[in-house]
Amino acid sequence: MNMSKFDKILAKLLNLKSVFTFQELEYLLDKLGYVEKKTGKTSGSRKAYLHEQTSHIIRLHKPHPGNEIKRYTRVYIINELKKNDMI
Repeated sequence: MNMSKFDKILAKLLNLKSVFTFQELEYLLDKLGYVEKKTGKTSGSRKAYLHEQTSHIIRLHKPHPGNEIKRYTRVYIINELKKNDMI
């Protein structure tokens, strides 16, 4: 069975032993219906993503200087997505 790009990236997010990049996270959130909120205190490395149907917000810091999402941030994202029945 061929996995879609979305399925592969979701599996990668859930596998905490893998390297997961900020670009992969943005792709995943976009496909789940989240849009980056560019108002308020979301400047520089602070990011907020809003799900327009549910008004759920995921807040995080963009990794720097590297591009890899830290494990604790991934656990937070997974928990938020599960709590809101996104995954």
